[in-house]
Amino acid sequence: MKQKIIPIVSILAGVLAFMLSIRYFNAEQAKLNDQKARLDASAAMVAVVVADKDIPANSPLTVSDISQTPVQKSTLRETPIYPEDFKKIVGRKLMYDLKKGSMILWSDIEGGSAMLAPQLESRIKPGLRAISINVSGAHAVSGMVRPNNRVDVLGTFSFPSKTIEGELEAVTLTVLQDVTILATGNEMAHKRLQNTTSINGYQPQKSYSTVTVEVTPREAELLTFAQTVQGRLTLALRNSDDVSFEKDLPEINFQQLETSLPELNEYRQKNIRNKKNL
Repeated sequence: MKQKIIPIVSILAGVLAFMLSIRYFNAEQAKLNDQKARLDASAAMVAVVVADKDIPANSPLTVSDISQTPVQKSTLRETPIYPEDFKKIVGRKLMYDLKKGSMILWSDIEGGSAMLAPQLESRIKPGLRAISINVSGAHAVSGMVRPNNRVDVLGTFSFPSKTIEGELEAVTLTVLQDVTILATGNEMAHKRLQNTTSINGYQPQKSYSTVTVEVTPREAELLTFAQTVQGRLTLALRNSDDVSFEKDLPEINFQQLETSLPELNEYRQKNIRNKKNL
């Protein structure tokens, strides 16, 4: 009896091993196919418009000024101009100097932002609004704020003094927290933007005087009012993973600046230690 059972068990073990091997090889093949698909996608090429020679700013573009070149889709970091849009840019002036071989972006073209409006419109989440605010230089973290960053918006205003009747005092307060930047000047983040390196010598936009943020309709009213009163707006850059919200932030005036510095420094140090211990 035992002699009959042993071959049956061996056969079943062999069948099981065969089935497990087939499952393993199928899983490995699926992984290989997935990796191949990713490599093919990253290697996919697309033609973009580039400068065929050095072109100074304010020069109207001519057909002889531009050509096309293939680049990898995965390296695109901006809103490039494709060959099918040749006719739209011929005759339009450049806003910046371009070196030969540099990819031409819509933000390089005078009036290019208006042509990109439909693209910006499609990126605004339902129920929210896009609004541009005047902010530049040190008020935009030395121009380091880029599209897709998240920021807090601070305002410094001249308000009637609470202690001296008829006098004005400077007050700084946090207007909005955790706001998404849709655009800086004419520069918007491309949906395929993952790489911040330059392409064909093109460097990121160096300066801008406005940023476009995504807010609720009520917040849009608030920002519009904040820009009309005497004062200025400043951006505070956040970590993209930080979605915390600070409650009961104080208004800072000269009196609080003088009396609250030790408390503020202690609060910052304590929070840094707590974050490190998480």
